[in-house]
Amino acid sequence: MKTKLKGVAIGAGYFSQFQYQAWTRIPEVEITALCNQNLSRAKGIMDQYHIEKHYTDYREMILKEKPDFVDVITPPETHVEICKFAADHGVNIICQKPLAPTYEESEQIVKYAQKKGVHFVVHENFRFQPWHREIKKIIDQGEVGDLFGLNFRSRMGDGWGEDAYLSRQPYFRTYEKLIIYETGVHYIDTFRYHAGEVESTYSMLKRLNPVIKGEDLGLMILNFKNKSHAIWDANRYNESNVENARYTFGEYLIDGSKGSIRLYADGNITIQKLGEKEKNHAYEHRNIGFAGDCCYIFQRDFIDQLMTTGKFETSGVNYLKTLKVQEAVYQSAKINKPVFL
Repeated sequence: MKTKLKGVAIGAGYFSQFQYQAWTRIPEVEITALCNQNLSRAKGIMDQYHIEKHYTDYREMILKEKPDFVDVITPPETHVEICKFAADHGVNIICQKPLAPTYEESEQIVKYAQKKGVHFVVHENFRFQPWHREIKKIIDQGEVGDLFGLNFRSRMGDGWGEDAYLSRQPYFRTYEKLIIYETGVHYIDTFRYHAGEVESTYSMLKRLNPVIKGEDLGLMILNFKNKSHAIWDANRYNESNVENARYTFGEYLIDGSKGSIRLYADGNITIQKLGEKEKNHAYEHRNIGFAGDCCYIFQRDFIDQLMTTGKFETSGVNYLKTLKVQEAVYQSAKINKPVFL
């Protein structure tokens, strides 16, 4: 594998800034070009992140640039076509989530990339938030014993009122499915990262804001094969009382046979062993980029694995397991009964 990898990117929406910024800090990578229909938006990114070339046709860009990988930062309905073209030309793919509008289309993308022999990785960055990486270490070291309960509570406050989501991600208003499809899927994946594979779910979903199409409240209960369970209690309507609700996205309690781990909204982690007082757990986290710099941490890991093992935590094959759970959550809410995977 060469020591300097050539990348290209497609998309220039709100979230892309975090990914472009992260690429500038990875010395083994050069993003040589980006593709976007809006030239003025593309130019702003090119100037800020030192990208030399602009294309309006991603096919032309891939054919001319011959990149080692493409970073797809476009809406989910575009992913099947883009990913197939990249795979046809032997280009490794990072694809933004949601992966596709349906599970069937997501599976189609993953199987196609497999058939063409390219690496396909989903940009799922929540498990790469530094607190979730650290919590995984604490769990694996047996600090709190065998897990039996994981509980994450989130109030985002960005989805109430007539102008909900317009300032940041207006397309959220038109999603037929919202809080699980866009946000809860992150926690399905993170819970899997911490507790293993899901056996069943019981979930309740509601729409609080009438100006949007999809659900904006979710109560999701996951039962795991190791007999632990997770609860995700979230809505995007009510507001948090912390300074930055988008740092950790909420508070997290993990209970085990020897004690508990707590994540606070400022990124602080504590451990409380049974019979002892709660103690701070020292680790490094920085309030830069998005949510503890998780885009950089994810992208750094992608490059490390691309240049060495070729094994990725959020490979398409692994991520389909997360999407299977997502499908079960919606089915459970629809029939108001538990659904087994």
